[in-house]
Amino acid sequence: MTHAFWTGQVQISLVSFGVNLVNATEPKSQIAMHEIDRKSGERIRHQNIAESDRPVDRSDIVKGFEYRKGKYVLLEPKELDKIRIPSKKTFEIKQFVEIQEIDPGYFEKPYFVTPQNEAQAGTFAVIRKALADTRKAGLGEIAFGGREHLVALMPAPDDSRGMMVYTLRYADELRAAAPVFAGIKSARIDSDQLDLAKELIRKNSRKFEPTKFEDDYEAALREVIEAKLHHKPLPQPAPQQAKVINLTEALRQSLAARQGTSASRSSRRKKIAAGSSRRQIKRRGPVLASSVAKRRKTA
Repeated sequence: MTHAFWTGQVQISLVSFGVNLVNATEPKSQIAMHEIDRKSGERIRHQNIAESDRPVDRSDIVKGFEYRKGKYVLLEPKELDKIRIPSKKTFEIKQFVEIQEIDPGYFEKPYFVTPQNEAQAGTFAVIRKALADTRKAGLGEIAFGGREHLVALMPAPDDSRGMMVYTLRYADELRAAAPVFAGIKSARIDSDQLDLAKELIRKNSRKFEPTKFEDDYEAALREVIEAKLHHKPLPQPAPQQAKVINLTEALRQSLAARQGTSASRSSRRKKIAAGSSRRQIKRRGPVLASSVAKRRKTA
């Protein structure tokens, strides 16, 4: 069982039940990079240095709030640990919302939610089922990592037993889009181009399968490292595609390429099926093969 980093109560009005929060993500990069002095080849070590250039031991570093230029209120770790707010141990759901109402830009990080013990499993299952049937998410706040987080509780999408908590950005953390998009000039949309674009999207649409996507940058970085390690020429970057001049023609060519790929796949599937049929006839012996040949001749 993965270690739970937060344990507490989910509270909905007068209903409460104990849960564990477990990290749902983990770093997968296998290439560890270090900072190196180009001249000596030695690894760079960073030290904690005070403004007076005096080295400071890690145990002597505390948090501080600057209330005046150069003047700080020091806060010891024990003093920070003693800060008591309800959300450190209780996740009170303040309201429910439609899951699709939450703008994707607000989502930060996912966490698995499990019942704290067998005694909590019954209530956990009821709330999970109710959220799934109503397609709702419960919003509230949980304190961990030195701050309070806005979070959403919802059923796990691919599991009939689990739930998820997603940390969300607060409204004032998400920049307003209007000032950024204000500089985009309105453009006339050609109806033929729009139809071609929709058809291109339709032809390239399929079920979301995240396992088909990998970190290509890490693979390319590994090739560079291997080349340098064995004193080989560095891999050359792929040539960039030519600049699109005519959008309509580019859309048509894209559709044609897509249809060609589909036809090629269909042809390969037919060849595989035909080969499979021939192998089956061969395995079943000369009598069956002769029978099949007679039927074809008669037809």
